[in-house]
Amino acid sequence: MKKKKIIIFMPSIEMGGVEKNLFIITNFLSFKFRDIKFITSSNNTQSLNKTVNIVRNTFLSSLIKSRILKILISSSLLIKELLKNNDKEIIVFSFQANLYSILITRLFGKKIVVRLNSSPSGWLNNIFKKFIYKKILSFSDKIIVNSQEFKKQIQTDLKLKSICIYNPLDKQNIKFKSNSKIKKPYRYKNSLKIINIGRLVDQKDHITLLKSINNIKSKINLELIIIGQGKNKNKLIDYIKKNNLEKIVKIAGYKQNPYPYLKYSDLYISSSIYEGLPNVLLEAITLKKFVISSDCPTGPKEILENGKGGILFKTGSIEDLSNKILMFKKKKRSLIKKTNFAYYNLKKFDMKKNLNSYYEILSKKN
Repeated sequence: MKKKKIIIFMPSIEMGGVEKNLFIITNFLSFKFRDIKFITSSNNTQSLNKTVNIVRNTFLSSLIKSRILKILISSSLLIKELLKNNDKEIIVFSFQANLYSILITRLFGKKIVVRLNSSPSGWLNNIFKKFIYKKILSFSDKIIVNSQEFKKQIQTDLKLKSICIYNPLDKQNIKFKSNSKIKKPYRYKNSLKIINIGRLVDQKDHITLLKSINNIKSKINLELIIIGQGKNKNKLIDYIKKNNLEKIVKIAGYKQNPYPYLKYSDLYISSSIYEGLPNVLLEAITLKKFVISSDCPTGPKEILENGKGGILFKTGSIEDLSNKILMFKKKKRSLIKKTNFAYYNLKKFDMKKNLNSYYEILSKKN
């Protein structure tokens, strides 16, 4: 095991795709390095190995919900940790609030590797932000992104170099968990069973998905389950009620194990405005489910090989998504080839290969 001290920085754990990758990567690194500390202001750390030393204010973590307050508290914990170990070889590995972690780490003259999780389309929305992000991110030792398209965007928008490491996909675990017994989630035997999994936030654009379902509900028999929680829950429920969709649309809340629900489904739909590399598309393909996704930056196009492994629709287009769902219903059997192609293409998301790429970066002396 390496003697180098690793500090992983993740102030707010919200149980999405980023967190799945966080836990897989951290647990892998815990077998490679003797000393790993995990700084957070969240209590959702049950998935971490016991060898990982969690640094947090337990009292405040149970009270505070605001992400910015969690970032500030975690930043103070990072400062304390760096002060305490100023004479040791340390590398900070930041998954979130990267601007804070970079500035703090650089003040102490330590190395920092940052992992960007979502396309710049979601956070570079004005000139001032662009200047700040470009300047501060340039102080990091390495920038890791999770798709080639993402890498190109960082180069184009910020003129910064980055390294692409695809998400480590644990296919065996997904298949095993999908066999867990649950009550059948869909009501009707002959309906087209559609599922969406993700936080109920603007980024995921569930309204476009719901409007598309409303658009075609009289043309085909279908059902939709949305798994997730978030600030837009009431907004989505209101739309469902106003358009009499209660019998065919269900918001099922957060599920620790969503894979049995995915297994029962015919079709996975992602309507996101932007992503990084959406884990859930990889999970759906692992269970050989057909995928229709928005052609948003970044990730879906790469996962679906420009449409060879699924169907892409114009981001935010209710009409285009409606037509693509109808097309899937009509040509379902002939589209199996696309699903098989997508499944074969999962080899580039090999877990062992991609985890070792993280280890190689963090273990380098220079």
